Amino acid sequence: MTRSLHVIVTARDEAATIAGTLDALRGAFATARIVVADDGSRDATAALAESRGAIVVRCPRAGKGQAATRGCVRALELGGSDAVYVLVDADLGASATAVSALATCVSRGDADIAIAVFPRGRPSGLGIALGFARWALRRATGRTLRAPLSGQRALSGRALSGALPFAPRFGLELAMTIDALRRGARIVELELPLEHRRGRRTPSGFRHRSRQLSDFVGVYARRAMVRQ
Repeated sequence: MTRSLHVIVTARDEAATIAGTLDALRGAFATARIVVADDGSRDATAALAESRGAIVVRCPRAGKGQAATRGCVRALELGGSDAVYVLVDADLGASATAVSALATCVSRGDADIAIAVFPRGRPSGLGIALGFARWALRRATGRTLRAPLSGQRALSGRALSGALPFAPRFGLELAMTIDALRRGARIVELELPLEHRRGRRTPSGFRHRSRQLSDFVGVYARRAMVRQ
């Protein structure tokens, strides 16, 4: 039986990139439903997504985790537990075609969750947030992953249902990964030729990463109190 496919794109103020990302996704997934979870964008993100035929779920400006939750709930209503779901960030542009490999992996039954690893490149920060996330995942589950924070991932319907609601703000990927491993989910990582907007080593960039780190610490602290 062919499993239906649904793509959920999280976006906030991504008018410069959303059209290219959606065009690439449509090229890779000709029959998929695409849901854009718009986190209170103040630019033309939502309008551009609708013009590309996406289903737009508008959310208040509450954070990535909350917006992604709403988008995934809508996708599950459309696809049900037998479908495959692909989560994508809006800034991938033309490289978004590469995420088709994640969907193929889950569709074949090789994994419950397939996570994209970006090619190695120049670091955009000091690596503290990613380093903490890897440490927290290892402490919580005994598993080491290269990209526990990657927002590009495919999930079975059961894995997605079990992950909802997502942790708030930037904690969703780390929380999803810890919780899934604790439930016994099969997770694989695939290095793919993806590109996205890199953070900058500027005061605003470091403030952004400090907020991310705060969310990761909160995710770990809440799960550290719960024994497996």
